[in-house]
Amino acid sequence: MSLHGVFPYLVSPVDDAGEIKQAVLADLVEHLVASGVHGLTPLGSTGEFAYLPHRQRFEVVKTVLAASCGRVPVVAGVAATTVRDAVAQTEALVDLGVDGILAVLEAYFPISDEGVELYFRSIAAAAKGRPVVLYTNPQFQRSDLSLPVIERLSTVDNIRYIKDASTNTGRLLSILERTRGRMEVFAASAHIPACVMLIGGVGWMAGPACIVPKQSLALYEAARAGDWGRAMELQRPLWRVNEIFARHSLAACIKAALDLQGFPVGDPLPPQTPLGDAARAEVADVLRSLGAL
Repeated sequence: MSLHGVFPYLVSPVDDAGEIKQAVLADLVEHLVASGVHGLTPLGSTGEFAYLPHRQRFEVVKTVLAASCGRVPVVAGVAATTVRDAVAQTEALVDLGVDGILAVLEAYFPISDEGVELYFRSIAAAAKGRPVVLYTNPQFQRSDLSLPVIERLSTVDNIRYIKDASTNTGRLLSILERTRGRMEVFAASAHIPACVMLIGGVGWMAGPACIVPKQSLALYEAARAGDWGRAMELQRPLWRVNEIFARHSLAACIKAALDLQGFPVGDPLPPQTPLGDAARAEVADVLRSLGAL
């Protein structure tokens, strides 16, 4: 399977009792698939995976798989502090029928390059041939993937993609050069896809695509066609999305935006706090400016 295009990072809708709102999640999946997205990514950062017990993580993925009905690939997140847990999660997701794995390393203590490599190789083996997307985000990870580790992991048959959230295009160019076609790059946010596509990226996986799927798809198609003038016309307005996320919590912003769009996804999981009225008004203003409200 070849992965490319726009993969929204899905939120995890939760009710006041802390249970997954399956019907709301299914409605969101239907909306995104009907909008034309190329795939779906539950249990990414926007999905608040770090706040969900394993039972609810798997419930989210089951709901997404049932709602998508095989129409687009579902690449589900695996995140753990131990190899044993990561392998168990991967095996469970494979049994559920996911099409790929988004692999995240959580770390409390710093991990050596050898330990980081072992972690991701173990996930790849447990994925049973399904494509694995490495996810590196230096803002949140105690132990990041170094360029030598990425280069070595690119020789693993099913580790074929990386989502690098460093926003460092020089690092992305280094990854592309070192892996020489063995690994493809996804952009990690709404403000940089045109740049990533220009240097050889294949799309982006990001939470904002949940709230601006049509705008994201238009940008992808312009970049894919090599119409860089049009791509930048579409890229610049999306910077406002990143500005609002920089001022407020990511999950809280996206959940507030979806609520404004008619998807009652609930508040971010405590101890995160929902947006106040003033911040919601800012989010609404951004959505209106983009034609998304």
